[in-house]
Amino acid sequence: MTDTIFALSSGMGRAGVAVVRVSGRDLSGLLKKIRNQKSEIRNRIATLADLKDDAGEIIDRAIVIYFQGPNSFTGEDVIEFHTHGSDAVIQKLFDCLRAMGARMANPGEFARRAFDNNKMDLVAVDGLAALIDSRTERQRRAALRAAAGADSAVYMRWRAEMVDIAAYAAAMLDYPADELPANIGEILLARTQSLHDEIAAALARAGAARAVRSGFNIAIVGPVNAGKSSLFNRLIGESRAIVSDVPGTTRDVVSAEIDIDGYLVRILDTAGLRETDDVVENLGIERTHAEIENADLVIRVCDDNSPQWEESQNGASHDAVGGKQNNEIVIYNKCDIMPPTGGAAADSPQGGSNCPMRVSALTGEGIPKLLEIIKHEVHARLDNAESEVVVNERTKGLLEQAAAELKSAVAAHGTGHEIFAEHVRIASDKIGQTLGIIGADEVMDSVFGQLCLGK
Repeated sequence: MTDTIFALSSGMGRAGVAVVRVSGRDLSGLLKKIRNQKSEIRNRIATLADLKDDAGEIIDRAIVIYFQGPNSFTGEDVIEFHTHGSDAVIQKLFDCLRAMGARMANPGEFARRAFDNNKMDLVAVDGLAALIDSRTERQRRAALRAAAGADSAVYMRWRAEMVDIAAYAAAMLDYPADELPANIGEILLARTQSLHDEIAAALARAGAARAVRSGFNIAIVGPVNAGKSSLFNRLIGESRAIVSDVPGTTRDVVSAEIDIDGYLVRILDTAGLRETDDVVENLGIERTHAEIENADLVIRVCDDNSPQWEESQNGASHDAVGGKQNNEIVIYNKCDIMPPTGGAAADSPQGGSNCPMRVSALTGEGIPKLLEIIKHEVHARLDNAESEVVVNERTKGLLEQAAAELKSAVAAHGTGHEIFAEHVRIASDKIGQTLGIIGADEVMDSVFGQLCLGK
């Protein structure tokens, strides 16, 4: 890690300003050379300078900021060049930096150096990646919390407590009871159970935390020609899905994203559910079932004109949602031309297997009420996620293993201090892996690979 790296930290393309970041062990010589000035380089002070190549030709007039290590993002010397956002200027500056011995950084390499220099841990890196990808206010807030170290503080507290518990349990093997705190065994048991409960609670909110970070998925499902695509277009406010009277028009999943009170919500229009010999349509139906399984909420669209309507009234079609009846809203569409029959409660304000709400995707009748119900469901499921540790796919498995070890420790209490201590120690190692204190190189490569150039 002795080489100097550089990358464009701002976006590609024509812009007023571009930011080129450089990191290395000692960049004072490089900075003096490219500025072609003998004046003192001032740390953390923005200065206007003419950047010049080896031939003395001016590359651009730019703002230059020098961050002397270790007080920088990477822990090394860092330079930021704020140039004009021209492709020609950026390329010329890159050529000049290469001529001075620097190389283009790999994705996530700046953050990797920050990690190696103890400037951030893996949980903070995950938060940084999420912050860069954030598109809504709720995503920004959750990601910033993790990137700023709030989640890391929770993990470090858990690990410190586990190490402390394991140390006391091991000490109980070597010291007589009168030299240890009173009721130490019961105290350690209570602390271990409390830690298990905290981690279990975080895991229980993992789905909601995932939905905040990646988006809340709503699948629109139902029989062919029930008006699913029309409802999809109405909900997103534009014509994205093809609407036709021909059954089976939708062969693939069409998706669009909307912002509901700062939450990213992904609406998915799916292929109609029916028996068919069409190979391509069957592939679409298979994808529909997959989306139903992965959906946070299902909107089931029915109408009188389809044979599936009677099945829906009798509850026969609910196997299509994998038993998630409580995870769906039933919609009676086309109420403008087909009044409900068979005793359906047409004026019901909310969905239910025998009591669908009435809407018209064509005229917009009932759509405001449907949007209110969707908004209520999003808030009910996600509002509390921000107060929890953000659990992603990388950390979920480690936390599950840590919780299992703590549960085993509780079960082993009273059978032997060695076994109890070992289970708690293994749990602390799993938490250490979430932070990167203990971990394999391939895990590190995966975490940093999710970042872009310049980070």
